[in-house]
Amino acid sequence: MFGRSLCSSLEGIQKAKRALIGCSLTQKALAEDLGITRQPIGKFFTGKPVDRNLFVQICDKLDLEWEEIVAEPVSEPEVNQDNSIDIDAIVQGVREKIKPSILERCGTMRVLDMTQPIGLNDIYTSVNILEKITGQQRLGIDEFLQHCSSKDFDLFGLNRITAKRVLGLEAVEKYSKLMILGKPGAGKTTFLKYLAIQCIGGEFQAERIPIFVTLKNFAEAANKPGLLQHITEEAINPISSIQDVVTYGKALVLLDGLDEVREEDSNRVLKEIREFSDRFPKNQFVMTCRIAAKEYTFEKFTEVEVADFDDDQIFNFTNNWFKDKAVKPETFLKRLEENNRIKELAASPLLLTLLCLAFEESGDFPANRSELYKEGLDALLKKWDAKRGIQRDQIYKKLSVQRKEDLLSKMALTTFEGSDYFFKQKVAEQYITEYIRNLPDANTDEEALQVDSEQVLRSIEHHHGLVVARAKGIYSFSHLTFHEYFTAREFVVVRQSSEEALQNLVSHITEKRWREVFLLAVGCRQMQIGYCC
Repeated sequence: MFGRSLCSSLEGIQKAKRALIGCSLTQKALAEDLGITRQPIGKFFTGKPVDRNLFVQICDKLDLEWEEIVAEPVSEPEVNQDNSIDIDAIVQGVREKIKPSILERCGTMRVLDMTQPIGLNDIYTSVNILEKITGQQRLGIDEFLQHCSSKDFDLFGLNRITAKRVLGLEAVEKYSKLMILGKPGAGKTTFLKYLAIQCIGGEFQAERIPIFVTLKNFAEAANKPGLLQHITEEAINPISSIQDVVTYGKALVLLDGLDEVREEDSNRVLKEIREFSDRFPKNQFVMTCRIAAKEYTFEKFTEVEVADFDDDQIFNFTNNWFKDKAVKPETFLKRLEENNRIKELAASPLLLTLLCLAFEESGDFPANRSELYKEGLDALLKKWDAKRGIQRDQIYKKLSVQRKEDLLSKMALTTFEGSDYFFKQKVAEQYITEYIRNLPDANTDEEALQVDSEQVLRSIEHHHGLVVARAKGIYSFSHLTFHEYFTAREFVVVRQSSEEALQNLVSHITEKRWREVFLLAVGCRQMQIGYCC
């Protein structure tokens, strides 16, 4: 029996679209002819419920038989002789059909300057999850300093995570709706691909069907389909099987890259996700997004954070990377242990990949570490999004990549001189305000400058992860190494090694904590001879 509302089938939608063109109508014109708003017309062409009478009127206007356009009510899955629903048989059938496409889509990864894809299972390292979001904890700057022992005082514990960690798979098992947040290059997409591979391989939630959705692709799909329609079009035939799987709560829905959705598509995508997860609540949902991307609200999703790599994860990743290669993992790990500053970067999966690529080329790290750090910064500032075809909304139009680097350099020197490894949000925003105030044709209105500075700070954290929230209202550079590098860059590049700048630098020559800045300044100057640091 059909209810009071009807939905178009996917085949019906295609017929209706052809009829619309044949009648020389647009959706807007069709609505005007029927004397109704665009909303039910939009629902009709996206397979959403429409009042039965309106549905029939639309079909009549397009000279279509409504019975040929309407979707059949969701059919009951196979029933055993004892009248129990055999949904498991349907699931296993769909799993076999969908397995090749999941393996093709999720079975490999390729990042940065890799010359060829690498098997996901060949490189994957277990992900750890923090159940409390780092940037939401309520701590003062003095409390951070108390956590630093004499051994790691020079690093100020920036990468030392004291919060409890749980395995990523355990977190997914624990929460039916999970929002995984993380810095750029933290391994969020890789983890979602791993979930899909483990699920389809029967190693994890073998009773479910993995459905992997790249939200950027969904947002930009032609004709703006609903999420269910997008999933069925991306999946396999028969379509009704996927619909049954979703209806009966047997899907592992993996929604990747909410932060990668363009601003103009954002509201529609958010609405689709909320409606879909509310309509089919028995499914398992895992969604990823960058920290500080936007103040998204998903009341029924639990937010967690991807933890930085610890020593064991670095060890496992390295052994996987250099397996059967000329360069031995022991050599890489030994050199890493000999240089704490470089090892600090290895806590980021993206930067660890960069370190492995660099080391694989020559069997060692570059003698000039400034070159290595600049490559890491280029990866975070430019390459990581560009390689994947992602264009971020530019929050402040006058802030090019070079100006962002100049801003970070100014902020680094000011805070480093004051030993302010942690600084309050308002202080950071003030540095930004002073910088953008002096840009050509800058808006000098104080209120506008304040709004711009807030957006720029969030943009730097969201887009690049170079300045990050350590607690509510407290920030630092993501790595002390980058703090030192940008400080050196301010002397050599921004102030162009002027006599005044060099005298300022030399005034700190007896201070131990400035040693790295001196070394990086020399490296920057060497690089500057050939090109800008």
